[in-house]
Amino acid sequence: MTKLPSSFPDFGLTPEERGFAQRQHFYEWAGMDGARGEIWCYSDKLSYRPGETVRLQVSSTAPQFAIKLVRDGGSEVKILEATGIAARWQNTPDQCSVEGCGWETVFEFNICADWPSGGYRIKLTAEGRDGRPIHCDHIVIILPEGGRKQGRILQVAATGTWLAYNTWGGSNHYDGITGPDRNLWSPVVSTQRPWGRGFVVLPPDAPRVPLEVMMPPKTVPRHPHKEWAYATGHSKKFASAGWATYDSHFFRFAERAGYAVDLASQHELHFSPEILSGYDCVVFVGHDEYWTWEMRDAVDAYVDQGGRVARFAGNFCWQTRLQDEGRKQVCYKGRARSEDPVYKTGDSKRTATLWETPEVGRPEAHTFGLNSTRGIYAGWLGCAPRGARGFPIYRPEHWAFADTGLFYGDVLGAESHIFGYEVDGLDYTMRDGLPYPTSTSNAPEGLEILAVGMAAQAEWSADIAPEAFAMGESEVQEAAEMLFGEASSASIEKLKRGNGMMVNFKRGKGEVFHAGSCEWVAGLLRNDAMVEQVTRNVLTRYLGRS
Repeated sequence: MTKLPSSFPDFGLTPEERGFAQRQHFYEWAGMDGARGEIWCYSDKLSYRPGETVRLQVSSTAPQFAIKLVRDGGSEVKILEATGIAARWQNTPDQCSVEGCGWETVFEFNICADWPSGGYRIKLTAEGRDGRPIHCDHIVIILPEGGRKQGRILQVAATGTWLAYNTWGGSNHYDGITGPDRNLWSPVVSTQRPWGRGFVVLPPDAPRVPLEVMMPPKTVPRHPHKEWAYATGHSKKFASAGWATYDSHFFRFAERAGYAVDLASQHELHFSPEILSGYDCVVFVGHDEYWTWEMRDAVDAYVDQGGRVARFAGNFCWQTRLQDEGRKQVCYKGRARSEDPVYKTGDSKRTATLWETPEVGRPEAHTFGLNSTRGIYAGWLGCAPRGARGFPIYRPEHWAFADTGLFYGDVLGAESHIFGYEVDGLDYTMRDGLPYPTSTSNAPEGLEILAVGMAAQAEWSADIAPEAFAMGESEVQEAAEMLFGEASSASIEKLKRGNGMMVNFKRGKGEVFHAGSCEWVAGLLRNDAMVEQVTRNVLTRYLGRS
């Protein structure tokens, strides 16, 4: 197993640079590399079916570039390579993160019928103005052929979350250059722009969000991943979303473990939900935070009709809407009541905000068994920074733990740090040493809680001044306002302490297993034998194998 570091690295930054990296907004934009030159790329769609044409929009300071296409699975397979492709610099709108870049197509290729479904990385290389190579990485999803896929897994990439965190062009759903003072996050983000650096490919030593060292006493929490991003020129959100940090690790593990895996984007759930019906097992992994109403409908119908869902993912939180045939994603979050035009029409259930708000009224637990607002942060900032790191086990006799040797009270995945950085949980009560969901938790009937770890939605400490914290209580105050109508002390107390859970339940003719943590894939990346065994137990059962 890959060992975690024993102390905080400094990445060669001064204290002033570390402070800037942690607290200031920075992003990628056309022209940022100045005299050195640059090349950028995006595609007209997120995913393609066999026989369709991939159209690449490229802007480059170099007059020509080379391209290499590889399938990123259990092994890396080169599919296509070409050189001497003509390019030019294309103007980019100031609000490209909202409106799209609007570049013209520079290169295109067809998807052959014999290309297996999966994630296909595209690497563009050109010569910089200083004679050194410049690069751009992009990814497209190749969809499977239609029809019954017995014995195959369908993995659904968390593309809604990729879009929400993408920093390229200036704005995402978290911060940016929109608004009258050019300092606001945007409720609308476009697919028609490049991915931030680090979303597609990363070096093996790239840090993850959860703190990978045990902090000394009275230490002010830091963001090592943001410091690394600043020092190496990657997107500051690289560790919060993307193929490289999350989705790729499950896809590679599953193929190497002998499972047949197909890949789809969340857009398929929205526009072509029938894709699910061909599979006995559908998998969601990593940081999977943003969904449309239609995506949830697709999964609910699939489970009710006998489908099995394995969700090794966390932070199922925000309702979104898609516009412009799926090229724009909308989420107003805490500004929904004042700014979302749909809220003002009376169709409040489609308001792009928290699922649990009174106007939407569709708790996340109805679909996946857990609620984001009863969980949130673990092993990150001042939120349980020295916590369990893995899932504390309460029901080791459950079928998911077969052949692991786990005991009651053991912590699954602590060595590989699978619990964090955002987790999902439930209100629960303890009886005879075992956890049970409360009657007000919105948990599906018959849900079993298999593991419970601690989490928090706010930073506070008796020994550290409140102003030293990067987040403090700001997020829990916003959540309390959305859920309860006011950020009173009583409302905040209802939310600031949370948990992350592993649960299993049946609904209709189907079944759901949910390990509610973004970081489950860290156990697969770090070859944690117990985490791998639990993953195999779930997949094997849901595929109907003995």
